[in-house]
Amino acid sequence: MIQESTKSPRETLLEVFGFPAFRGAQEDVIERVIEGRSTAAIFATGAGKSLCYQLPALHLPNLTLVVSPLLALMQDQLAFLQRHGVAAASLDSTQDRDTAREIMDRARSGELKILMVSVERLKNERFRHFLRQIAISLLVIDEAHCISEWGHNFRPDYLKLPDYQREFDIPQALLLTATATPAVITDMRDKFAIAAEDVITTGFYRSNLELLVHPMEAESRLPALAKWLSPQQQPTSGSGSKSEAPTIIYVTLQHTAEAVASSLANQGLAVRAYHAGLDSETRDQIQRGFMNGDIPCIVATIAFGMGIDKGNIRNVIHYDLPKSIENYSQEIGRAGRDGNPSRCLTLAGRDGLRVLENFVYGDTPERDGIRHVLTEIADAGQRPERQWPVLLNTLSRDSNVRLLPLKTLLVRLEMHGVIAPRFAYLAEYRLRYLEEPANLIARFQSERADFVRLLVDNITIAKTWGTVDFERLYDAGVTAEIDASRSRVISALEYFQDKGWVVLEGKRMTDVFEVCQLDFDVDALSKQLFAEAESREGAEIERLHAMVDLFESETCLTRRLAAYFGDRQFEHDDAPADIGQNVQVARDCGQPVQAARNCGHCSVCHGRIARLPAAPALPPLTDTDFERHARPLIERHREQLGTAPGAQRIAHFLCGLTMPIFTPLKARQLGGFGLYEKRPYPEVRAWVEGQIAHAG
Repeated sequence: MIQESTKSPRETLLEVFGFPAFRGAQEDVIERVIEGRSTAAIFATGAGKSLCYQLPALHLPNLTLVVSPLLALMQDQLAFLQRHGVAAASLDSTQDRDTAREIMDRARSGELKILMVSVERLKNERFRHFLRQIAISLLVIDEAHCISEWGHNFRPDYLKLPDYQREFDIPQALLLTATATPAVITDMRDKFAIAAEDVITTGFYRSNLELLVHPMEAESRLPALAKWLSPQQQPTSGSGSKSEAPTIIYVTLQHTAEAVASSLANQGLAVRAYHAGLDSETRDQIQRGFMNGDIPCIVATIAFGMGIDKGNIRNVIHYDLPKSIENYSQEIGRAGRDGNPSRCLTLAGRDGLRVLENFVYGDTPERDGIRHVLTEIADAGQRPERQWPVLLNTLSRDSNVRLLPLKTLLVRLEMHGVIAPRFAYLAEYRLRYLEEPANLIARFQSERADFVRLLVDNITIAKTWGTVDFERLYDAGVTAEIDASRSRVISALEYFQDKGWVVLEGKRMTDVFEVCQLDFDVDALSKQLFAEAESREGAEIERLHAMVDLFESETCLTRRLAAYFGDRQFEHDDAPADIGQNVQVARDCGQPVQAARNCGHCSVCHGRIARLPAAPALPPLTDTDFERHARPLIERHREQLGTAPGAQRIAHFLCGLTMPIFTPLKARQLGGFGLYEKRPYPEVRAWVEGQIAHAG
């Protein structure tokens, strides 16, 4: 077993990680964690958040459990730890059973100091059983802003992390994020009982980043980008080699990434597209090429960049508007981590705002979908056990509510006290024998042998694999007067797997909720929850417009960006009201003042105030458009489901916003799908409502 270090943090820093000194506020955070205090580290992108758990893990007696939202983040951090000889591993869905079992064995034995997992894995019944068997010193939550519904990337599963901390008896937590407004910080503190003095913020000011906003209409953007980039990829005088400035160009849509990369490549620039539509091998190859300098320029959706630790990125360009101020801050934070001058260019126009707004509208569920969920809950509440088992994919399909909004809806229902999560389990298990069943039975005696024989007799093997029927096993156990409860069966099968006697696989994660309110009004609560969803929708639209206001600011961009996050780097006498409020909250929290009044290295300080050009006008929609583009969906909907779709469903179809119902309808095959993706969703929906009313 590896014991915790007896050295000082500074000695560990040098001897293990090879760094002569801490950066910024790293030491403040590390000292608090080693002292056993729950802490939040709000560090600007590239400020060294990861070391804040990596080093303390070597000074704590037991395992450090790291929860991360993205596999790429885990793999990059894991590679760094392994290079420095730190016993660390991750568990993810790409691993085979033998690999996962070996990692868990290392954790049980105390060999591992750090284990990284996704938040979803904590819902796994078997994994939770494993965690109860080991001692954990520290729970680390990466991208911790995801826990707050006031944040830009709220993830409902994150809300359960405080409960997990209590369930696994973890004495302290460390929250890490690069982007958190004062409201999000307050939310994080409350959920993990973190004292105000244990919130460490580095500030968002980066003196080496030049923030540039070039207002530009869509048709001018590509030639302007090529002209701006070309001088940075020209042959170095006399050498024949190119001096290529590493560059990330962010776009909103996958097809835009392909189109921009193709156009730049045709003009002689070394560039590749990167997005979630590429297979994982291609994405890995492109990322490696960018990291080692073989590919100097990437045109990417936001799928690229999380966990990227490349110090010499000279340019971060937003070809399309970013999704929020938080996203913008995180993405430009990838530039200039080596401290050298770097440029962050936004080629801004309002044309892309419609697409971003439509994404927001696409997350709002139909009221009928909410009502379907509530009806299921009400029915479950009438059963004696008052338990509601949920297969998320099935409920999403049946209610026509997309997975993320559905998870958010369930969290809302928890907040309203309608349901409470109780446990989760895998609905299906199957096994394959590595040991002959007769030999397996022979390993046990008395009642245990009878129990194992019952398992063997009642798990029917078809060719190689057998499916575990828990109800059949339980009934057989009752008849034989043997305890064959689900929990005992799973424990036995997991023991068999640990011994190498069987291979066990599970699937179909089922969440079980208790119905806490038996007499709620389905219609009234549906109306209330739909109103809450629309309110959330409105807040997200406001977030987008706050971003546009930032780019059109008449005051220093750097100053305004820092103030948005409550960073008291600038005086705020004439700051806009919303910005001033954030700074006041920050002052109340005691956050530090670090920078000058104006940065001197942004568009505004250069004397160029941006006015983003309006989106191009589109021709009005007509009755003929409705018949040509919407009618095919309506007819198919009637044929397959027996009813006509509502206005919200038709508008989603025309704007290319996915819904679960579109899969069985094969809606994407119809010519109208996504045809209006560049039109404002409210305008399309109002037009559809008018067409329906006129037809009715």
